[in-house]
Formats: sequence, structure tokens, C-alpha cells
Amino acid sequence: MERNQEIIDRCMRHNFWTWAAQKEIQPIAVQRAQGVYFWDFEGKRYLDFNSMVMCANIGHGNAHVVEAMCNQARELPFAGPHMATEIRAQVCEKLSEILPKGLNRFLFTLGGADANENAIKLARAVTGRHKILARYRSYHGATHGALALSGDLRRVAWEPDVMGSVVHFPPVYRFRDDLVPDAMQLSDEAYSARHLEYLEQIIRYEGADSIAAIFLEAVTGTNGILIPPDGYLQGMRALCDRYGILMIVDEVMSGFGRTGAWFAVDHWKVRPDIMTMAKGLTSAYAPLGLVAMTEEVAAHFDHEKYVGGLTYNGHPMSLAAALANIEELQSRNLIGHTHRMQTVMLDLMHGLQEKHPAVGDVRGIGLFGAIELIKDKKSRTPLGEYGKSPTILKQLTGITLSKGLFHYIHDNLILIIPPLIIQPHELQEGFAILDEALKITDDRM
Repeated sequence: MERNQEIIDRCMRHNFWTWAAQKEIQPIAVQRAQGVYFWDFEGKRYLDFNSMVMCANIGHGNAHVVEAMCNQARELPFAGPHMATEIRAQVCEKLSEILPKGLNRFLFTLGGADANENAIKLARAVTGRHKILARYRSYHGATHGALALSGDLRRVAWEPDVMGSVVHFPPVYRFRDDLVPDAMQLSDEAYSARHLEYLEQIIRYEGADSIAAIFLEAVTGTNGILIPPDGYLQGMRALCDRYGILMIVDEVMSGFGRTGAWFAVDHWKVRPDIMTMAKGLTSAYAPLGLVAMTEEVAAHFDHEKYVGGLTYNGHPMSLAAALANIEELQSRNLIGHTHRMQTVMLDLMHGLQEKHPAVGDVRGIGLFGAIELIKDKKSRTPLGEYGKSPTILKQLTGITLSKGLFHYIHDNLILIIPPLIIQPHELQEGFAILDEALKITDDRM
């Protein structure tokens, strides 16, 4: 029996897979990874255009991070959540250097979903209000509270949710905007103003005194890499200040260099009251999430118990990975490199758009990109139904995998989210495979 199939069969026998029908999933056998590539058990190499799960920002097999984790394991592999450790102090100090000024109190979690869950608790406790406003076409995690926040159809399977009091509002989605049909013709200022005016009406209709927070991804991730127009996040900040609402920004996917800045909010010089992170925080060398908050938010609990906790809060192994990961981002100037690679990625994406009639729109910031596929140029009708990836895209993925390219599809989107260490020739290698595979979508048109 082939080695790949042997590993797959052994896993299929016992493992329960997420986001999958158990008898239909086709897992990829993976033995090792290095840089921007990983290999299966028979030596086939794959170019990783998704940073595994949008998280391996510094790439695979980084020796500095691995060694830091080994050293931590030798000294102190675990300490309880109420214990003060050297590595906890070091990570907190390092985070205070790179986060937006004023976000300097930190609650550690295990990942993005539980970071978002805790952000909800903090907001409701601090404000004494219960409602949360969140956007459609957002995704905040698969736990009950985080899924209730999410504005895509993944939440529907588990409704009615246990959290309640989440009100969704439209995203900024220029290519296909239900609220502002003429979005493509408007300036950033005018486009932002239309959305902010609508949001303010929602605040008034819902009752500002009942709203604890507005919760949003700075740049929408899997639902389309939707980049806010200039003025939008600044206007959101102003609305929150005007009505005494906390602004919570989910940087789980967009943080730690992904957009060509430390955090996506840095592009617009906006500081939220609470910010959540995970994924690129350790580049997935160990599980870790984070809720960063202002002193004003944290002060509410100076003499009032915060009712919440996690056994692995501030796990030393994960913190060691985070510190070494941030050091790598700094020492290799991967933020600047990502900013430079944005031009390369966008040029390659525009090349596909010019060549393939099925490519309706391309967009990206840093190394955070999306190719949107359509049925025809005039109507811009999506290639597949909302909430479902069409069969043609699954066939396209089969082609790209066979040629050694690993990437993610969602609805009618091909996402381009490679490790931040990627070089121009490696981007070109991946796009050459996409160019060949996109022929089947052109044929379908």
C-alpha cells in the first residue's frame, strides 16, 4: 500500500473531521514542511498558498521558534494560569511595543474563537449592555458565541444560538454591494459615508443604550478579503465614541504582518477598545489566542472579579513560540517584505483577470488576496451560489493540488494567503499553476 494512503486510512478509521461529512472528506497526507512548502509521505512537494490555515506567517520549520520552544520545555513546560512567569512578562512587554498605543492589557486564550468569546464577555460586563453589532460576510470562530457573531451561513446550522442579541449589518463589499449598488463609481469618502449613515440608523433603531460593542474584522478574511475604504474605520471609531459603544476588532487572520503592517488597523491609524488575535501570533507553532484591551476596559475589573478562565491561559510553550515568532517578524523585517510583495501579488492577480473571463475581481492588501470568479462580466453573477463552493471550483482545486499547489476556496473565491517569507519567483510558480487551472472556469462560461 502506498504510504500516503496508509496514513490517510489510519486517520480515517478513528479521527472525526471538522467542516466535513465524515465519509466524503479527502485529507491530504503531510509528512513535513519547510519554508513555503510541505511534502507528503511519498516526497511530493506542495507550494503552500494558504499558510496551512491562514496562520503560518513566518513559514514552516523556523529553527529559532522551534529552539525557543525546546528551551522553554526544558525549563518550565507548564505553569498555572494564575502564576507569574518570565515568559509571560516578556511576551506582554513585547506585545506592548507592537500593538496600537494604549492596547496594553492582555488576556491569553487558546485561539481566535475563544478570544472573541472573551471579548464579548468583557464588553458586556464593562458597559452593562447586551447587544453586539456585527457584520454580514464575517467569520469569528466556530464556538457558539463566536459563531453567533459570524455573518455568514456557517452560523445557521447551529441556530438558535445560545448567545442572543447579535444584530448584523452590511459589510463594505465594493464589487457586490447590496446597500450601495453604485459603490464602484463612488469615492472612498462617499462610499464610507453611505455605510456609516446606515449603521448609525441601525444604532438608533436598536437603541444605543442597549449596544455593548460593534464587532468587526478590520479586513474581512475568508468571506472575500474585503478591504475597507478610507474613512470607514475612522468613522466607525467616531460612531462608537459618540454613542459610548466599545469598538472590537478581530485581527485573528489579518494580524502580525499579514496586510503589510503589524495589524490591519494600523493602515487607518485606528485604535479599537478591544482587539483579538491568534493565528499569526505564534505562526501556528503552538496554539495561542489573545484579547488586548485598553487600561480603561481592564480597570472595570480592578476590584470586580472577571468570571471566566482557561486552564491553559498563558501556557509557557505557546508564549515561547509567540515571543520567538515576533522576533522573527522583526529581525527579518517581514512586515516590510510583505508590503513589497503586495505589488507582486496584485500584478499577478491582475494578469489573471485580464486573461481569464471568469475572473471578475481581484483584490488584496499585503499578502492577503482574493480572486472572485463570475459567470459573466456584465452581470457579475457569482460563479457559485452564496454559501456553497461550486463543483467547478472543487475540480479546479483538484487540478492545482495535482500540480503541487495548495490553496483555499470559499464560495466563488480563490484565496491567496501564502507565508510572509514568500519570494517573487515562488508567487510566480503558484500563479502559473492557477493560470493553467482557470481554463476550466473559462470553458464553463
